[in-house]
Amino acid sequence: MRRTICGRMLLAGVWLMCGPHLWGQQYGPDSGNSRGLQVAVLYDALYSNVVRANQFWMQGGSIQVYGQFWRGLGVEADVSGVHAGNANNAGVGLNLVATTFGPHYGWSSAHRRYSLFGHALVGEAHGFDSVFSSAGTTSSSADGLAFQMGGGMDVRLKRRFSLRVFEADWLRTQLPNADTNVQNSLRLAAGVVLRFR
Repeated sequence: MRRTICGRMLLAGVWLMCGPHLWGQQYGPDSGNSRGLQVAVLYDALYSNVVRANQFWMQGGSIQVYGQFWRGLGVEADVSGVHAGNANNAGVGLNLVATTFGPHYGWSSAHRRYSLFGHALVGEAHGFDSVFSSAGTTSSSADGLAFQMGGGMDVRLKRRFSLRVFEADWLRTQLPNADTNVQNSLRLAAGVVLRFR
């Protein structure tokens, strides 16, 4: 059931991104709005916790697809995957995949060399190859709600190519941990951005 809902949410997010992009192409450059599609490929470092007291670093990557449709406003889909070989210094690893989407707002400087953005995304987190405890039961995988909020800065190097200098996000996941069932993480990312117009 959860996978069906997640699949529908992801499909709706892709439709929301591609629909406005195609609509923008229909009206051409005279529409007065800078519409387009961007794909970012990023390296992620995630400072996370399993329970409240213990923190550790996870590493991985993410792919973001962003479609702008009106004056810097658009929608974004983000799929990230991170791994820790020894979560919580307990000798147990952890893999985490988060699939989120939601609104994205971007602002560019007058010469369009630098751009800043912010986003607030919601979706699902899937943890696996670890230990998830809840109500006296233990499982090696779990699903839960994911919420991501933050922003960053891109530096344009060429017309269709930018460098994501930094991105910082708060990532909140709700996976069972026999305590609060909530994890608050700091996600730091950098990478490359390709622009399609």
